[in-house]
Amino acid sequence: MVNLLLVGEALVGEGNEVAHIDVIIGEKSGPVGYAFSIALADQKAGHTNLLAIVAPNLPAKPSTVIIPKVTMKNLKQAELMFGPAQEAVARGVLESVKEGVIPKGKVEDLCIVCSVFIHPLASDKKKIYEYNLLAVKEAIKRAFSKQPTIDEILSKMDTVKHPFRGF
Repeated sequence: MVNLLLVGEALVGEGNEVAHIDVIIGEKSGPVGYAFSIALADQKAGHTNLLAIVAPNLPAKPSTVIIPKVTMKNLKQAELMFGPAQEAVARGVLESVKEGVIPKGKVEDLCIVCSVFIHPLASDKKKIYEYNLLAVKEAIKRAFSKQPTIDEILSKMDTVKHPFRGF
């Protein structure tokens, strides 16, 4: 897997708890590993990047850094990110290993950069957890299977619209 760089995306759920996940997956020694390192080393106010963990001292493997897509402006938002979303991302990664989507023998060679959207008005921790868990697993599956294909995208692009485009 020289210079492996996989990209995946998934939107799951509805309402303020909707989960939108973007992942890049690659080798620690390549561009994704570099992005992973920079994400942890270059923290910014309101955009605190964090490791995906199931619980303290039990991180996801492959190592996964979470990048919040929305500026966290208060403790409520931080609690949603550093709680249900953080655990959901970690479990989604680990379940992907357990199910064979991510090769178990490669977990120490790979890393994941995962962007997580949590709406500022979100409040239901259970839905945030469930939607993010499903979205992470779907984004990882799509990344490893290189889905959707360009043919699928081209065949659907004129008949679909972005759910949040506003018109």
